[in-house]
Amino acid sequence: MASLKINSLESLEKLCQDFMSKQVVHDTAHDINHIKRVVSNAKYIAEAEGADVWVVIAAAWLHDCVTYPKNDPRNKTSSIQAAKVATDFLRASGFPEHKLENVFHAVEAHSYSANITTTSLEAEVVQDADRLDGLGAVGIARCFAVSGKLGSAIYHTEDPFCESRNADSKLSAIDHFYEKLFLTAKTLKTTAGKELGLKRVEFMELYLKQLGAEIG
Repeated sequence: MASLKINSLESLEKLCQDFMSKQVVHDTAHDINHIKRVVSNAKYIAEAEGADVWVVIAAAWLHDCVTYPKNDPRNKTSSIQAAKVATDFLRASGFPEHKLENVFHAVEAHSYSANITTTSLEAEVVQDADRLDGLGAVGIARCFAVSGKLGSAIYHTEDPFCESRNADSKLSAIDHFYEKLFLTAKTLKTTAGKELGLKRVEFMELYLKQLGAEIG
């Protein structure tokens, strides 16, 4: 049980950050810096959309408290496991009981692979905040980090931009743009999230244009 109880948003964030710093990290795309970026995104969107900041901040900090390697079959259920771990931790730390169900849902529904429909504004905010981190400059960096760890190429030699074939993330990092990342951008739900996502997608498209010019 945590020694410091939750009595303010500041204490909530400190407890969550301390807790997350002790969790197992399987790749740099899901490290504590990823968590901090998601929290920052979530705060911005929550303020713009009028969401419950207690629920959003708690769920954003704890959304990846259970993770598995990208190619692990348990990956599809990790968000549900994380939701239970997160709410158990929050309950033991004095988090408002009546908000725990909403936190649970926001954590379980953030995952793209879990494919759980969001039923609250707070879940939409956290989901958007997490998915935004897969877009833009950071999204590109995360994509190459994970693809490199999995042994994928940077791009497909004969068809780098999937113009005449189906994208396959196992083949290359650039394939992952087309198989998942650009599709993820289309799933953003909040107005603020969509606005941020549009800017990040535009940057990714510019990157691909430059890459095409460099590889010929």
